[in-house]
Amino acid sequence: MHWWVSLVGVGLVMVALRDLFHTLWHPTRHGGLSRLVMTALWKLARRVRARRRVVGLVGPLAMVTVVGMWAVTVILGWAIIYWPHMPEAFTFAPGSAAAQEPALLDSLYLSMVMVATLGLGDIAPAEGWLRMVSPLEALVGFALLTATVSWVLEIYPTLTRRRVLAVRLALLQDSDPTPEQLDCMAGALLLDGLATEVVRIRIDFTQYAEAYYFHDGEDHSSLAATVGYAATLAQRGQATRRADARLAGDLLAGALKDLASILDQRFLHTGGTPSQVFAAYAADHGRNLPQSR
Repeated sequence: MHWWVSLVGVGLVMVALRDLFHTLWHPTRHGGLSRLVMTALWKLARRVRARRRVVGLVGPLAMVTVVGMWAVTVILGWAIIYWPHMPEAFTFAPGSAAAQEPALLDSLYLSMVMVATLGLGDIAPAEGWLRMVSPLEALVGFALLTATVSWVLEIYPTLTRRRVLAVRLALLQDSDPTPEQLDCMAGALLLDGLATEVVRIRIDFTQYAEAYYFHDGEDHSSLAATVGYAATLAQRGQATRRADARLAGDLLAGALKDLASILDQRFLHTGGTPSQVFAAYAADHGRNLPQSR
């Protein structure tokens, strides 16, 4: 019976590690516990009246919540592994009152000490297999800390790329180039550059799906508010006479279609056309799509 309880703890640890792996290193469209947490917080924030101020906190708050969930699951899982074998399979420092505490409390304490790599030494495993297993928790704790730092360092460049594209599209909307102005080499290069940036954003949404739940701030830096104008530019490029400008317009239209597909599959689930998906994306972020003049 003791071993069955320990196996439950192993299962909890594996659930946390699997979710961490699929969130940071092998994202899938099916998501996991972290995606459920982020989606729930996003939907909750959308129902709050002070929407823009609250939604702006969803991304950072969701990341903190997910990391906390991973840490709690790992700590609880390892505590359950220790629990059936506490205290007879452990040694206690002389004069320590730990042995007088409930076994579950001692197990939680030991688990938190190990995952934080503190190594206080007042409780130590005595049985051989526990002496091998306990250091693994310290390794998991170190991996969790490293993964959290890497996650933070990776997500903000992703947001920067998205906001740079949004600002560029906002500036282009202000100048509102005509098909005649795009019917040149500079126009072709402009459309080709936009297509490349859109492809990068598409990959970012695939690799870092949690970036979707970050609010971009003002309209001019919000891709949700400006992405519709990219479709307008693609149409104008396709209407030009130069072959290279038409090709660049086709590339931009294809990149936008691919981006819309990713947004719809992973977040919006409208089943609509790219223009409908972008409209749903703007609405989900509290924005309106720009209209061409």
